[in-house]
Amino acid sequence: MKKIKFIYNPNSGDKKIVYKLDNIISKFQNNGYTVVPYRLSKESNIENGLEDINEDYEYILIAGGDGSVDRLVNHMKKNNIDLPIAILPTGTANDFANVLNIPLDIEEAIDKIIKSKPKDIDLGIINDDYFVNIASTGMFTDVSQRVDENWKNSIGRVSYIIKGLEDALHLRKFNITVKSKELKYEGDMYLILILNGRTAGNISLAHYAMLDDGYLDVIIFKAMPIQKTIPLLLDIIKGAPIDKYNEIIYFKTDELYIECEENIVTDIDGERGPEFPLHIKCDKQGVQILGIE
Repeated sequence: MKKIKFIYNPNSGDKKIVYKLDNIISKFQNNGYTVVPYRLSKESNIENGLEDINEDYEYILIAGGDGSVDRLVNHMKKNNIDLPIAILPTGTANDFANVLNIPLDIEEAIDKIIKSKPKDIDLGIINDDYFVNIASTGMFTDVSQRVDENWKNSIGRVSYIIKGLEDALHLRKFNITVKSKELKYEGDMYLILILNGRTAGNISLAHYAMLDDGYLDVIIFKAMPIQKTIPLLLDIIKGAPIDKYNEIIYFKTDELYIECEENIVTDIDGERGPEFPLHIKCDKQGVQILGIE
C-alpha cells in the first residue's frame, strides 16, 4: 500500500479534528493508502514528525491552519524533502487553503485529494524563511499573534477584525524604503503586506493575485489622517477593491527589498517573522499541492 504521513494539530480552529481522525484514516485506507499519523504538540513538533520520511512516502497530509502549513513547508524546503502536500484546512485562518479552493468540509477535501494530481504552486521567501500566504510589517502585523486562542477558536476571523479595529484607534506611522524593479517608495506608512494568496484573516485584499504566476502582490497602506483610515478599513473589510484608493499602493513583483530604521515587528503566516532589512522574493512553483484544480 502507498504511504502517507498525516500530521495534525489537535488544537487548531475549533479542535473538532480529534473527533474525525478515524473517519480520515479509514477513508484513505479504503482507497489503498497506509496512513502514518503524527500529533503535533509543544513537545512534538513538525521536525520530529518528519524524521522517518523516506522514498516510501507518496505525500504529506497536514491538518491545521496557515501556521501549521507554513511550518511544514519551511521544514521541508530547508531539509530538501521533495514531496507533495495535501491540506485539510482545520485552523482559524485558512487563507492559503481558501485561495486554493480547498473545501473546509473534510470529507470533500479528502475526495478532492484522492482524485487529484500534484499542482505546482508559488511560495514566498523572506530572508531565510518561506511563507505560503502572507508576510507583513507595520501596524496590525502581529494581530494574529496577540489574539487570545480562546477568541480565535470561538469567533474565528471576527477576533482578528476586532483586534485590528482596536489598533486603528492608536495609529502609528513608520518610515520605510521599498525597492523593486517595478517601484521605489520612500515615506511613511502604516502597513505593508506581501501576499502570495489573495486574503489576510479571510479578508480579500490582493484581487489580482495568482498562486502560480511567479509574482507576489505588494500592498502599501500609506500614512493618512485617522478620519480617512477608519472608513477606508471598514470599506476594505466589506470587500472594496483596494486599488481605487490614492492612499494605497498596489503592485506585483518577483523580488523586493524593505528597509526601516526602526526594527518593527514582522509576521509570516500568523507567526513572528525575521528582523530588518528584508529581502523578499517569489519561489516560483516552489511546492506541489494536492486537492486543487
